Amino acid sequence: MPILSNYTDGFFNVSAQHGFLPVKAPMETLPAVYSDLQAVLDAMPVVLSENEYGLLNTPNAIIKPVFEIKNHVAEIEKEENIFILQALFRSYSFLASAYLLEPSFQQFKIDGKYGKARNILPENIAIPFCRVAEKLNVFPWLDYHYAYSLGNYKKIDPNGDLNWENIAMCNKFSGQPDEAGFIMLHVDINRYSANLVGSVMGTIQALHNGEKDVSELLENNWSTMKQMNIRRKEMWKASRWQHYNDFRVFIMGVKGNTDLFGEGVLYEGVWDEPKAFRGQTGAQDDIIPMQDIFSGVIFYYPQNELTKYLLDLRQYRPKCVQEFFIDLETSMKEVHPKGLMGKLVDHADANSLCYLLGILEEIYHFRNGHWQFVQKYIMANTKYAYATGGTPITSWIPNQIMSVIHQMEDVAAAIKNLGGAKQESAQTLFEKNIKLLPTKRSLLEGQLELIHKNDFSAEAVFALNQKFGYDDTE
Repeated sequence: MPILSNYTDGFFNVSAQHGFLPVKAPMETLPAVYSDLQAVLDAMPVVLSENEYGLLNTPNAIIKPVFEIKNHVAEIEKEENIFILQALFRSYSFLASAYLLEPSFQQFKIDGKYGKARNILPENIAIPFCRVAEKLNVFPWLDYHYAYSLGNYKKIDPNGDLNWENIAMCNKFSGQPDEAGFIMLHVDINRYSANLVGSVMGTIQALHNGEKDVSELLENNWSTMKQMNIRRKEMWKASRWQHYNDFRVFIMGVKGNTDLFGEGVLYEGVWDEPKAFRGQTGAQDDIIPMQDIFSGVIFYYPQNELTKYLLDLRQYRPKCVQEFFIDLETSMKEVHPKGLMGKLVDHADANSLCYLLGILEEIYHFRNGHWQFVQKYIMANTKYAYATGGTPITSWIPNQIMSVIHQMEDVAAAIKNLGGAKQESAQTLFEKNIKLLPTKRSLLEGQLELIHKNDFSAEAVFALNQKFGYDDTE
């Protein structure tokens, strides 16, 4: 059956109207009944102002205020408003991560190494946190959607747009501009997601209705992705890579980070055994997973542990997004067993195949740009081998980049077999990609060769981007 027109939980509504952003701006602060919790959150950031520091700046300063917060589970039981529940989840997520990871942050300030985290969450925090997580049907840990990113913005100028320079964080860890720029840029990029979702839903509907030419819809998808990549490259300006460690440790998850948490975190009064959940990560964003399913990159995922990580992250999203992905994959396979590419080849639609190639190129740029962020923001800053989501940093993204390159090569071959495109702009897109495809493969293979050496230089890995013409900072 064709995909639905929207998937919603009341806070998010995946649709051509809202894309992946909330249906309206999140609440900036909690209702008055939770004033004790809000007070600690407000006092918590490392830096409060130019000459004032918060609880996280001083070792152990957060302990007493956390234990003095009332157990609000009775109030939470009565809450039904999805926007209050989201604000509560965001608040408890920040508080839990700050409290547990504060010792790791303090140790990093001393010697540049992440120290052991606390691994017991007191019951006055654990019980209400788990109850609000249960109401939202998510894991009780800092996530990307409801907590750190998409549900954590507020406009500086109420009449302005969602440009990262006009949005601030409701809750924060470091309290410094680099943290705000880093995560608010994700909101900025997603302001274009409504158009992207609309092009995906429109293409599926058209193909289910028997339409043969979907090149205009695919051109719209491609041009939207180009705009998103332009915004994504603002990261180098929004958040200086040298300052990533000012806040990175606080967004670490438990799963995959046993050096910090050991067997896991004990949620007092909730479970008798420790639990381990993945940390928030940009890999929980919805743009590229949707595009992978829609374009057919999923057919090229290798069967390995890294792909299992990728699919595991699907669980760390709102249920309405998970349901959208399931229906999207089903719909694409109903269009053709080999997805969009299979259908376009059957229709001998070279124009549309060229725009599919363009879409894949933008998926490549998105992933390769993210890979360059990893090289600079993480590999050049720390020897710690795992990302915030618990995935291995040097192999995680290359696994997916190679999948994209493989499909690009197959789509390019299919276009060549059809004799090229009749539409001039589509043919130009094809010719550009034919010329550049070998450099994409050579760049990744060269970087992986360096990384497989025991003592590789992150700077040397990054330098190859410029050599092959893919320096994301330019």
